[in-house]
Amino acid sequence: MKLTTALSALALLAATPAAFAADIPEGTVLSENQTYTFWLLDAIKSMDPQINTDVEGSDILRNLFEGLYNEDAKGDLIPGVALSHDLSDDGLTYTFHLRPEAVWSDGKPVTAGDFVYAWQRLADPATASEYAWYMELMQVVNASKITAGELPPSDLGVKAIDDHTLEVTIETPLPYFPQMLVHGSTFPVRQDVIEAFGADWTKPENMVSNGAYTLSEHILGERVEMDKSATYWDADKTVMTHLTGLTINDNNQALTRYLAGELDRVQIPAGQYPRLKAEYPDEATSLPYSCSYIYNMNLSEKGPEALKDVRVRKALSYAMNRDIVVDNILQGGQRASYNWTHWATAGFVMPEIDYSHWSQEERTAKAKELLAEAGYGPENPLDLTLNYNTDDSHKKIAIAAQQFFKPLGVNLTLNNMEWKVHTDRMQNQDFDLARYAWCGDYNEASTYLDFFTSYSGHNNGHFFNDEYDAIMKESKTAADPQPLYTQAEQILATEMPFIPIYHYAKVDMIASDIKGLPTENVMQTWYGRDLYRVAE
Repeated sequence: MKLTTALSALALLAATPAAFAADIPEGTVLSENQTYTFWLLDAIKSMDPQINTDVEGSDILRNLFEGLYNEDAKGDLIPGVALSHDLSDDGLTYTFHLRPEAVWSDGKPVTAGDFVYAWQRLADPATASEYAWYMELMQVVNASKITAGELPPSDLGVKAIDDHTLEVTIETPLPYFPQMLVHGSTFPVRQDVIEAFGADWTKPENMVSNGAYTLSEHILGERVEMDKSATYWDADKTVMTHLTGLTINDNNQALTRYLAGELDRVQIPAGQYPRLKAEYPDEATSLPYSCSYIYNMNLSEKGPEALKDVRVRKALSYAMNRDIVVDNILQGGQRASYNWTHWATAGFVMPEIDYSHWSQEERTAKAKELLAEAGYGPENPLDLTLNYNTDDSHKKIAIAAQQFFKPLGVNLTLNNMEWKVHTDRMQNQDFDLARYAWCGDYNEASTYLDFFTSYSGHNNGHFFNDEYDAIMKESKTAADPQPLYTQAEQILATEMPFIPIYHYAKVDMIASDIKGLPTENVMQTWYGRDLYRVAE
């Protein structure tokens, strides 16, 4: 979405009030039961907007909190707490006009100061947020020096002009800046609540939030319960009265519970989409979803010496038979990938990646040749361990990789663990290879490509490349950054710091009486306030 489109849409929406919440067609008969129960694979590690890093956690936070802007069903920006904004002629100063009717769950007004506090808190090294770098990516003035501990958080380029006017100054024009504001790390939080309760402020009895729902219960690893908020500014148009997220680590068990009527939405397990689409054509869905699935490689000093050799890294990537993964294992509309940025990302131009055009036989032959050059083969095997988090599809892909690598003389040990342990070990560079997936924070290629910069908060494999950093920094000031994004992807294909495997599709069973979920937004961003259940 171009900036001009975003601005014109926001201006129109601000000028002509519309049903931002559930938009129900005339004549629709609603069910008396307006509750929605959805599946969570893993425990939600944090309910703190500035701490959370998980996609599933973001889904929860998007319902409990509200940022400056939201997304509609097509991924276009619509007002959230901000009704509109003005942009200075030099493209560096954004002035956001906040809606006066926005209040917290305890009835106090949501103010510009709440955003100032949240953003300063995100950048503050004392918060130790993995998303502190997001303030840098947004180019907010002084963010880099604050995250480095060189300036106090109070020097961040964000200030409250008055309670309903927020001013943000960035260091260079960034056309997609408004799109970045839908991310949970930018959501407001209350300073008085956090100071009163410390780390316990996210407990249901302590949390004060400003979204369409309030947190009524959170049993870690079991369930999250959310009730419709009576104080939300658009509560009158919010139909769903209660949301429940159930944590079920076994995807097949989750599907069984869906078929028993206990869930309204669940991911379809690997390989089962064709059957379920035939049996339940109105419930089985597959849509492009902006996430990429990879095996990350540990290139740090703590990683295996062999992975520091680009020949080894390329050999492992070449040996991965992606067609078997997407066509035989997953079977849900996913696409084999040979790069990082999801193919459906707005405006992205894929580079010419040579090995993507080879047959698998050619890739495997080249992999054996490269490994032999590096000193490895059946006579001198390479031993590696792959960490992956609990999920049946992850397990199936890992077992397949083990078989793909074996003829090369690579012995792959599989190491399964729960999500929290898995992510902790990645963050501490305690792995050889690690299953990982990244979902875009906004619909623009930089959300992927900034990940592998040296200043990224998520570059757990420690791939550091000066040319790559320079290209990504240049992209921030380029009139057209797309050619630079293509160059960056080419460097990743050349250096191969990870094994690309597939680009996601959102493959779900969705109860036929649930309406309002997005189908045209590649981000698959959903809000409970948009949903409703029809009478059957």
